[in-house]
Amino acid sequence: MTYIAKPPLHHPTLEKNKVGYTRRDYEGKISTLCAGCGHDSISAAIIQACWELDIEPHRVAKLSGIGCSSKTPDYFLGASHGFNTVHGRMPSVLTGANLANRDLLYLGVSGDGDSASIGLGQFAHAMRRGVRMAYIVENNGVYGLTKGQFSATADSGSKSKKGVVNSDSPVDLVGMALQLGATYVARGFSGNKAQLVPLIKGAMTHGGAAFIDVISPCVAFNNHPGSTKSYDYVREHNEAVSRIDFITPREEITADAAPGQAVDVRQHDGTLLRLRSLHPEYDPTDRYAAMAFMQEHQARGEVLTGLLYVDPLATDLHTALNTTARPLNTLDAPELCPGTGVLARINASLR
Repeated sequence: MTYIAKPPLHHPTLEKNKVGYTRRDYEGKISTLCAGCGHDSISAAIIQACWELDIEPHRVAKLSGIGCSSKTPDYFLGASHGFNTVHGRMPSVLTGANLANRDLLYLGVSGDGDSASIGLGQFAHAMRRGVRMAYIVENNGVYGLTKGQFSATADSGSKSKKGVVNSDSPVDLVGMALQLGATYVARGFSGNKAQLVPLIKGAMTHGGAAFIDVISPCVAFNNHPGSTKSYDYVREHNEAVSRIDFITPREEITADAAPGQAVDVRQHDGTLLRLRSLHPEYDPTDRYAAMAFMQEHQARGEVLTGLLYVDPLATDLHTALNTTARPLNTLDAPELCPGTGVLARINASLR
């Protein structure tokens, strides 16, 4: 297979962020996906989010599984750490990497087949354990690499490109993430970059398990009349629950929580998300209300997008396990093997 490399030279007038990088420094190889694929729009949103957050590329570890979506990490953050795992196993590999080196920012990229079918158990345990990461599912409802079969997230009653009607009930990853304990849950649309970039920025800076389900139409197999994952369907049935702006810790902004006004939610690491609720009754900090609100609109055939839930006091797996603040991969032999005396005390404490 032939790859076309991007020229390494950048124009000297390109704008740089606070750590000295241009937006081009967050790009990767040229995409080999179909022209117009929603996944490329997600890659562009990730690039924009990381550039605006002033993240040094080498501080990011991006992991993926198998599928069209799992190819996309090759197209962004080319100077970051990367690992392409086997089908459905991205969450467990990311968990191990996170436990070994907590200093990196972890970005897990997956698809509806990779996470909702073969990797469903892996997805569930990553959410309930609170692994600190931004978990993005690029959801198109089909298996694009194997010619458009329905995936587990395809809605019941939707039609394939060949006219076959799906009779199976869909797996709702957003609902599962809410039930399993994810502390940041959102849904976006690849065709709405203005909304998606702040959602990714919030997930990247969140202190626990952050999950974003991004509806990303497949232009080859799932962008036709009868598909509920097509561009036209999502645009016609999209209902945004919030308008989101990202606020850095240096900008102390306060606001009342009255309906229609801004609500500032302080994250575990001190950053804030400004939420402007479009529905007076909607509270993004109430997990159970979020689940009910989502199900209510699902019954109407509407797709909710925006930040559905956030826990202002989120913690992660390191907190639960009480691990050392020092990355485990930096510990040397004397610290890992402190001697028989320490082992004897540990054994005695367990009797």
